[in-house]
Amino acid sequence: MSTAEFVIPPPNQPSLAIAGRTERFPVRRIWCVGRNYLEHVRELGNDEKQPPFFFGKHADMVAPDGAVIPFPSLTNDLQHEVELVVALHSGGTDIAPNDALGHVYGYGVGIDLTRRDLQTAARKKEQPWEIGKSFDHSAPCSPLRAASEIGHPEKGRIWLSVNGAVKQNGDLAQMIWKTSDVIAKLSQQVSLGAGDIILTGTPAGVAALKPGDRIACGIDGVGTLNVSIH
Repeated sequence: MSTAEFVIPPPNQPSLAIAGRTERFPVRRIWCVGRNYLEHVRELGNDEKQPPFFFGKHADMVAPDGAVIPFPSLTNDLQHEVELVVALHSGGTDIAPNDALGHVYGYGVGIDLTRRDLQTAARKKEQPWEIGKSFDHSAPCSPLRAASEIGHPEKGRIWLSVNGAVKQNGDLAQMIWKTSDVIAKLSQQVSLGAGDIILTGTPAGVAALKPGDRIACGIDGVGTLNVSIH
């Protein structure tokens, strides 16, 4: 469809790089899993008996490896959360756990940047989390690696450092819900589709960031991601 058929120019398609390829992965939707590592549930003082749940970010909030990210407005407590990113090449509703990994294109490393003070205030008022979670550049993601190349990682170190000091240091094996369960459960809530990416939760060690901070993070067998806060 040409631009002449729109009353304004259509927005650019958000996308992620693919390691070793010139083609890119188009991002349709961004979903995030809350409370999927037990120690992170505990460090924020949440009820560890409650199951994880889902919230979203807008597709154009992705930021690439090497990005310089402006410190966001309205917050005095910007925090990092390193996560395994799952990218889907297909989807559906009510996907069975045993079928879920067949919908996965590949994996990457992501950061769920969070305005923690705004998230906490919204939670106390029983309001949606968007003001704390969904803002410009809030979803940095590494280049994806295809599952056909690396398989479906279920264990391996997941870590994040700030200015060379390790802040988060966990293992994918600590996930309460595995990737297949996350996909299956989310597909009960919404119809998943090609181009959806899912950030699958973060281990303990989240902490505040400030302008000038350099963030490096990675997952064994998946990749690394480096961004800085301006």
